[in-house]
Amino acid sequence: MKSVFRATVFVLPLLAAIGCSTAMQDRIARNIVEGRIADGSAVDLDRPGLQVLICGSSGPLPDRERAGPCVAVIAGGRFFLVDAGDGSANNFGLWNIPMQRVDGIFLTHFHSDHIAEIGEYNLQTWAAGRDAPLKVHGPVGVDRVVLGFNTAYELSRAYRTAHHGADFLDPDVGLLEAHTIPLGPEAKPGDSALVLDEGGLVIRAVVVDHAPVSPAVGYRFDYGGRSVFVTGDTRGSNAVAAAASGVDVLVHDAMAHHLIKVAHDVAAEQGRERQAHITEDIPDYHASVVQAAQVAQEAQAHLLVLYHLVPPPTNFL
Repeated sequence: MKSVFRATVFVLPLLAAIGCSTAMQDRIARNIVEGRIADGSAVDLDRPGLQVLICGSSGPLPDRERAGPCVAVIAGGRFFLVDAGDGSANNFGLWNIPMQRVDGIFLTHFHSDHIAEIGEYNLQTWAAGRDAPLKVHGPVGVDRVVLGFNTAYELSRAYRTAHHGADFLDPDVGLLEAHTIPLGPEAKPGDSALVLDEGGLVIRAVVVDHAPVSPAVGYRFDYGGRSVFVTGDTRGSNAVAAAASGVDVLVHDAMAHHLIKVAHDVAAEQGRERQAHITEDIPDYHASVVQAAQVAQEAQAHLLVLYHLVPPPTNFL
């Protein structure tokens, strides 16, 4: 929906500038909107099997072309998100994917770049017509995160219900609902918990090594003889390799340590002490590209997909 309006907003001033009549502007705008809506969704949510969609591949560093970390997993018509990075909800609008189909969000941990878009997903799925509160699954602490978002958006929900009517935007449906996975700060890498076993879909949370962040988990999805493991943020670890053993797709975070070292050195040379301090600290709890490849090899994963790319590389195509 946002992409439709964006295209129209940019086109109309251009048409006015070149002297098109109001009627002509309206016809062209209508053609743009009809064309965008008619394009349909970029993803067939009802396609049999297991599908993986990268809806955000960047990390906390700003990038014009990449949203923050977010992976969609679609299995047998069910639609889940792993993490909710900044800007990722916009991609679903651009791809014309029906937001009301989102069944739930699985949080790997509670770093800000992984939870930033929860409020927007809640709003967009509610406005699109979901029929129940949006479930947010995560390790111990997820209830605090959900309470915070529900509180922060309380006035916004009330305004929207007052404007559109409770029959259209039910305020009770507009809430997030926390589902705590029994893995807390005391859990060790490799510890796991079954999250869902229903209709042939099995989802398991596995503790990863992102210390001092704890708990932090990755998720393994198995459905229809296919499998995917999404790491969230982690060091390269044997625990991930064991949890992801034999998966079809391993979606692993990756940091270019050598580039972060360059950033650190330049910041230090320029007297930017805070930037130098941060860039010195962050490599010790993120896997390098090589380490991610080693984990994939140990797990005998069929395909390795890198995301949460730090620093985010420039797209040339």
